[in-house]
Amino acid sequence: MTRKTRGKPTASAVQSARTFRKQMTEAEKKLWDIVRDRRVARLKFRRQHPFGPYILDFFCVEHQLEVEADGGIHLSREQMEHDEQRKQYLEKRGVRILRFKNEEIMKSPTAVVKKILQTIHSPSPDTVREKGPGDEL
Repeated sequence: MTRKTRGKPTASAVQSARTFRKQMTEAEKKLWDIVRDRRVARLKFRRQHPFGPYILDFFCVEHQLEVEADGGIHLSREQMEHDEQRKQYLEKRGVRILRFKNEEIMKSPTAVVKKILQTIHSPSPDTVREKGPGDEL
């Protein structure tokens, strides 16, 4: 049975996550400093969290929200295709993705926190539905 928190991680994803935790970029370090220890709305984030075959930069299990720090590599065509496959995989499993460029994290941390809060307070797409006949108003 797949757990909501992990999406059945591969052994290589678990090992990679351990390595990535030791080699975080400056933007990832800054973002971790912002969200760690429940500093944002008492939300628990995990860093470099394995989820299926992927590593999520920062993951809030409670809201199924991944916060991603994107560097320049994400502008290449190959990486953009990989990111799209990854996005489809995660969204299919109910994970919402919030991406920030490294520059945004470094220059506007307050705006990053504000966007995280807006996202967690907005309904997840799979929980939004139109009212049908017989539903209470």
